[in-house]
Amino acid sequence: MGNGYQERIEKTKRAIESSEYLLIGGGAGLSAAAGIAYSGKRFLKNFAPFIEKYGLTDMYSSGFYPFKTQEERWAYWAKHISLNRYESGPTTVYQDLFQLVKNKKYFVITTNVDSQFELAGFPSDKVFEVQGNYGFFQCSVGCHDKLYDNESLVKDMVARTIECKIPSELVPICPVCGGNIDPHLRINQYFVQDKKWYELNDLYNQFLQESEGKKVLFLELGVGFNTPGIIRYPFEQMTYHNEYATLIRLNKDHPVGALENEDKSIAFTEDIQEVVFTLMK
Repeated sequence: MGNGYQERIEKTKRAIESSEYLLIGGGAGLSAAAGIAYSGKRFLKNFAPFIEKYGLTDMYSSGFYPFKTQEERWAYWAKHISLNRYESGPTTVYQDLFQLVKNKKYFVITTNVDSQFELAGFPSDKVFEVQGNYGFFQCSVGCHDKLYDNESLVKDMVARTIECKIPSELVPICPVCGGNIDPHLRINQYFVQDKKWYELNDLYNQFLQESEGKKVLFLELGVGFNTPGIIRYPFEQMTYHNEYATLIRLNKDHPVGALENEDKSIAFTEDIQEVVFTLMK
């Protein structure tokens, strides 16, 4: 596992136990560690017809593919959403994480959109999904701020997909403006921040205010540099400004943080699932 692994584990356990507040930041690397990979064998297994027809290479870039028709677009997106939201189910690393922190005063901020925190048992009022959620649709131009549960329609789309197309009658249409529908993902300026989004934003800020100057543990899991201003940089800044704070970073590719926080940080490049499991022992 590398030099000093057990020592870092023991330091992290002590930091968790002694913390008054625990703020979890979940990024794409956490879901990848849970097995929700967007490329490789999982992509090849589930998207073979789309790969053959369109030359798609992975789920991330496929989300930007210029499908010619809405029938083709939704055939792809229905499978994408179904696989990553409805077929995955709760995963071990998220469940272990919940067991690790459930008795602490904690809050979660995540850029992930797969509902894994909630599926693992985290209460919805403690999880702020900043970038959206696969389980909802929205108007593509944000003409109103209502979100629409999509589980039934997505499953119907998948079941009725033929040759990478869904029937035209299944193409979703905005009930207000009559325009197109999008998955609820922050992909452009039309991302809908509904009442629940603002409520969770307020709860997150309340947590930050309550924990300011207290013994806080920032637990950063699989957060890279796609959107560093949401979790990574704020965690670094809050650690720096709080003499009682500790930053734990689990990140195989980007473990190094601000030098100013070197004495207050513990980094793991080992597998996230293994580290979380070991912390539970």
